[in-house]
Amino acid sequence: MTRRLAEVARQVGVSEATVSRVLNGRSGVSASTRAAVLTALDVMGYERPTQLRGERARLVGLVLPELQNPIFPALAEIMGNALAQQGFTPVLCTRTAGGVSEAEYVELLLQQQVSGVVFAGGLYAQADAVHSHYHHLVERRLPTVLINAAVDHLGLPQVSCDDAVAVEQVVGHLSSLGHEKIGLVLGPSDHVPSQRKLEAFRSYAAKLGLPVLDELVEHGMFSIEGGHAAAARLYPRGATAVLCASDLLALGAVRAARRQGLSVPEDISVVGYDDSALMNCTDPPLTTTRQPIEAMGRAVVELLVKRINGGEVAAEELLFAPELVVRGSTARRTA
Repeated sequence: MTRRLAEVARQVGVSEATVSRVLNGRSGVSASTRAAVLTALDVMGYERPTQLRGERARLVGLVLPELQNPIFPALAEIMGNALAQQGFTPVLCTRTAGGVSEAEYVELLLQQQVSGVVFAGGLYAQADAVHSHYHHLVERRLPTVLINAAVDHLGLPQVSCDDAVAVEQVVGHLSSLGHEKIGLVLGPSDHVPSQRKLEAFRSYAAKLGLPVLDELVEHGMFSIEGGHAAAARLYPRGATAVLCASDLLALGAVRAARRQGLSVPEDISVVGYDDSALMNCTDPPLTTTRQPIEAMGRAVVELLVKRINGGEVAAEELLFAPELVVRGSTARRTA
């Protein structure tokens, strides 16, 4: 017990006596110091005293997929900074193949008495996945916000980039360059944002009089390898441009073109999605859709903190406008 007091006191920068007063529920400690001590207990993995367990820690879980996609570390940094400004400590939970599952992370976060949870790139975006852990959070009334499109029945607020606007910008750009046979490299077929992109493409391409062919749509995993495999199937079917659902998929599409002896952008134009870090440094620099992650991340924290503080937050979707960033991977069709 003495060792625990000393470690927590060092972490917070107060005396052991102050930590003892907080743990025993005694007066004489400011609210900010008390909150700092309890947060330190949670962060360091110590169990709260029984009489304090009903109180929420000033911790917020950030549940993300693997951090190989640069967009997710960038989001985590933005939200972490915004949470810290509000006096909350972010707890980063990353999913990896064969590692801790999303549902298991939810249980761990509930045990730590977190104040809220944010999900990005999670199972909520996959129609065929298990969603019971989200329903559990709703039943517990734990403040929760989702980033980007989700299945319809979860009843949780969402902050999303507008997929329909993004697709219209890309198709308009490629059409202006003379491309008619535009292929799509999307995520898994049950992935809701990919479904939205496909629906928007079919609608807008038809308005422009462009061919809408099922043979020019491919689905794959969100990785360079997934993009390579999907694009390699598209090129022999006559696609002269490819719209990809992520920057990693687009990098795979560029690699597939080169493996088939094609040049980007002279033979094939490629467009990504996210505008994640270093996409202006690729060869060629990648034309891509920029998600406004700064504004989205801050909106997520604003909604979450409002809900934590007892405010009402509607279970609706806030749509943020994307921006097409034209670089060197798209060019006018020459043949």
